[in-house]
Order: sequence, then C-alpha cells, then structure tokens
Amino acid sequence: MAFINEELARLFDEMAELLELQGADVFRVRAYQHASRAIGGHLVDVAEMDERSLTEIPGVGKAIAAKVREFVSSGRMADLEDLRSQVPDGVREMLRVPGLGPKTATVLHRELGVCSLAELLDAIASHRVSSLKGLGAKTEENLRKGIQRMQQLDRRTPLGVALSMAEEVMARLAGHPAVADMALAGSLRRMCETVGDIDLLVASPAPAEVMDAFVNLDIVADVLAHGETKTSIVTVKGLQVDLRVVEPGVYGAALQYFTGSKEHNVKVRELAVKRGLKLSEYGLFETQTGRRLAAGTEAEVYARLGMAWIPPALREDTGEVEAALGGILPEVIDDDDMLGDLHVHTDRSDGIASLGDMVAVARARGLGYIAITDHAENLRMNGVSREGMLAQRREIVAMNSRMSDFKVLHGAELNIGPDGELDYDAEFLEGFDFLVASVHGQMNQSRERMTARIIRAIEHPAVNVIGHPTGRVIGRRPAYEVDLEEILRAAGRCGTAMEVNSYPDRLDLRDDHLRLARQFGVRIAISTDAHAPAHLANMRFGVATAQRGWVGRELVVNAQPLEDVKAFAAKGRGNR
Repeated sequence: MAFINEELARLFDEMAELLELQGADVFRVRAYQHASRAIGGHLVDVAEMDERSLTEIPGVGKAIAAKVREFVSSGRMADLEDLRSQVPDGVREMLRVPGLGPKTATVLHRELGVCSLAELLDAIASHRVSSLKGLGAKTEENLRKGIQRMQQLDRRTPLGVALSMAEEVMARLAGHPAVADMALAGSLRRMCETVGDIDLLVASPAPAEVMDAFVNLDIVADVLAHGETKTSIVTVKGLQVDLRVVEPGVYGAALQYFTGSKEHNVKVRELAVKRGLKLSEYGLFETQTGRRLAAGTEAEVYARLGMAWIPPALREDTGEVEAALGGILPEVIDDDDMLGDLHVHTDRSDGIASLGDMVAVARARGLGYIAITDHAENLRMNGVSREGMLAQRREIVAMNSRMSDFKVLHGAELNIGPDGELDYDAEFLEGFDFLVASVHGQMNQSRERMTARIIRAIEHPAVNVIGHPTGRVIGRRPAYEVDLEEILRAAGRCGTAMEVNSYPDRLDLRDDHLRLARQFGVRIAISTDAHAPAHLANMRFGVATAQRGWVGRELVVNAQPLEDVKAFAAKGRGNR
C-alpha cells in the first residue's frame, strides 16, 4: 500500500472523530470512516489518480476525492484544519481513554469545562463526573480505571507505521550505485509490535556517498547527526531513522550485532568470551591472535559459535540461544507456509470491496482458499441478516463452481454477547463452513465475567476460532481483563483455535500469549481480518508475531491443505 494512502486514511479517521465530537450527523461521520477504509485499503497509490478515477473507488464521492487531490497537491486539508481549530486537543486526547466515547467527552467538556486528561482526573477525584446526569459513580470509576490502563499503553511507533516508513526509505536508497546490500535492523527486523527508532543497515564501499544520499532524501525534515558510519534523520512524519554503513566484508557480523535485543546480544557475546573469542559489529575474532573467524554472513557467525542461524524474530533471549546450542531450535512458521486466510470481510458487512474483488486479490497473492466471515446479525451497525447470509452463500457456491485452483469457504464472524451467547440458532450455524467468534462490545466487564463469556464461546460446538482474543488495539486500547491461561486451557481442551489477528494495530494474540498457548496444545489461525484487498498483505505481520511466539507450521490451521481445514472445522460440530 502506498504511504500516501495510509496518511490519508488517518486524516479521514481524524475528521470523523472531530465531527463526532461536534455532534455531526451520523451519516456524515460514517462517510469519512468509510472513506478512510476505502483509501487505506486501496491497492493503487491515490496520489497518481485524478478526481474522476478517485470517485470510482467504492466509498469515495466527489467531496472526498476533492479533499484527496487538495492534500496531494498542497500537503494540507482546509476542512480538517478548520475542524481542528474548533476542538481542543485535550478533548481529543480524552478519546484515548477506554470506554470514553465522543458523546461523553463532549458532555464533560461542555458541562465541566474539561479540556485535558489532567482536568478529567481532577474532575474524577472531586466526584464532579458522578454528579452529571446520566453518568454516575459507576461511570466515574470506569473512567478512572480506563485512564490507569491507558497510561500503561506503549507509546512507541506501531510496527505497521514504522515498517511502511522504513520500506519507503529503503526503496529510495536501493538504486544508489554505492549500496551493495541493505536490510532492516534492530526491533523492526525482529518485527516487534512497536519500535522506537527505525534502524537500517547498508553495506557499501563508499559510505560517505550513501550518507549524503540519505540526508538529501525528500522525506527528511531534520538531520540529527551526519557521520560516515552512522547518520540519524527525522522524517517529515516525525519518525527517527538511524542508518549505519559498514564495509561489505563485515555486513553479516554487523547485521547480527545490530538485530538482536540487548539481552540476546549479551548472551551471545558472553558465549563468545567463554570460547576465547570476541564478537563485535566487525566480526568474530580470536581474542589472543586478533584473527577474524567470521563476518560475511550471520550464518557464519552463529556457526562459529556452535549454533544454527537464529531467525531474527526469535532473538529476544527467550531460550533461543540455548535451543540453538542444543540443536533443538524450532522450525517456526514462515510466510511461504500460509495457504489460506480464515477471516476476511466484504462490502456485505463493513468491508469496502466485493466478494469477487477479495477473491481475485487473494488468488493473485498465491493463496489457495479464504473464508469469507462477514459480521453476523447481532452487530448493530454492520451485521448481516439470515437472508443476506443465504444470498452470499449462493454467490459463493456459484463462484466455487467456476474455479478449480481456489476455494471460498462461507463463514461468519459471530458476536460473543455479554453472557457468551452467539448470533443465529444452532441449526442455522450448521450451514456455515467456518465460524469465527469475537467480542465486539461491552468490553469493561469484570475479569471473571469476561473470562466466562469467552470460554462459553470456545465451548460452543459450532465455533472454530476465537477472533482477536484479547481485544487490544496497540496504543489505543488495552486488552480486556481476562484470565488468559484459563481461556487457553479451555481452547486446548475443546479444540477451538485462537487467532493471531494480523492487522498491525492488533497483533492479537501477542507473542508471549502464543508461547503460553503452545503449552496447552492450542491450534492457531493466522488471519488478516481484511476489510479491503490491500489488507490481505498484512498476513506477514501475523506470521512474524507467530514466529516470535515460536509457533511452528504444524499448529497453524491455515498452513494446512484445504481438506485438513474442512476436517478441523467439522470436527467440533456436535463432537465436543
């Protein structure tokens, strides 16, 4: 996806949020929300499209198209700037508090003059919030807890945003004649869910030329340091990028040195010392003679230390060094292992593309099957009725009859109600090929009630996968209060898979959750939750998260052939 598309998607989301705060018509708010999904999920760089072409994108009308062209040509959007001027920044910041929506934020601002989180905390402490009509003591306490949880959220840059910028920089440097090799490094190469600064490594016989090219890129807003081995810049998007340049002959050693976590690197260097060796970014050396033993590739460095090459995502000191020394390092899932996608939406619910478009892109990406899982009827805004589901099923049957190399499973994303109840009756559920069940509301329940709610869905014989199991949205919403160990224990007992939601704002389950899931033999579905064709490319984020959780191909449902997926889906029906 082009970077301008992502930027515009964020801007239109912001417009929707600001309009909602002002009490604008709900259909106007939804128009901008839909435009955000449409442009963010479009496969073509909208910067290259004229207004007429833009209006051919579903969800983009003339007014939205004009704003896109305005931003592309000027870098600004007058209507957005006007909206920003009308809403205090602190009021918008309050929307980050879990459970605090635009209506309540507006009431707090209008009735109490609350314009920041600090003022909201003061209003809570003095019990002025509970004095407002329609709020009360329970709302006040929920807001207090929400602020505490929000303050624990990681404020680093989300993986998807950082990787997009890193790939933008790398694409601009790739054609330079002085660049012999180039790679991500640091936490971004390890595919951590959030990163601090973006680290890049280049091999070059002419480092000064590479550094000059780097600081002169048109996305550079500020140069923090300009050296021959390391240069740091801040991009126009506010992200810091650190570039290191080394000689081609030591590229492998440098890549190993600048990739692992601090703890991983310390452990590897200590291992080297015990063997009379010294490890640095310039290679692995004999301490006494200074003779360099390995430097060209990472594999050479690890091999000289008696280890197999360790995948970057595993370099976190979670046992990978010991496993590599013992020859028991797991063979983790890889992008090429993924055969299908089991959580995909269309425009029949809240997606922006047709069934045909989603299938076409999935086939083009080399998948063999997908499950269409539009939202079920209990989702108030976008749920699909029984009649709508049956119409879609007929469409899928007809489509499958025309394809021999690809199959579409008819599924649904069921809503897990406050007491664990699901959409539709048991007989109707039997007609689906594959069913995902997820929590979509009432997320502030107690730990005990939320745990019981999800376990009830896990135990339902029709449910195959629990979608985005903890509900977290990175940087915006923390996970539910749940007993995850009990949930995973139930999933292992019932044979219900747990999802790794590959959307980069979710990555749910997390890597540490997956390591726990493995202990209970829980099956995993790595799915995109795609709402647009471009979202199908997000599978790589879920795969990387599964790698970090040491998940092998054998545990992943959609790394198996279609017949095995069908057998998995059917096994639970009436047999638990």
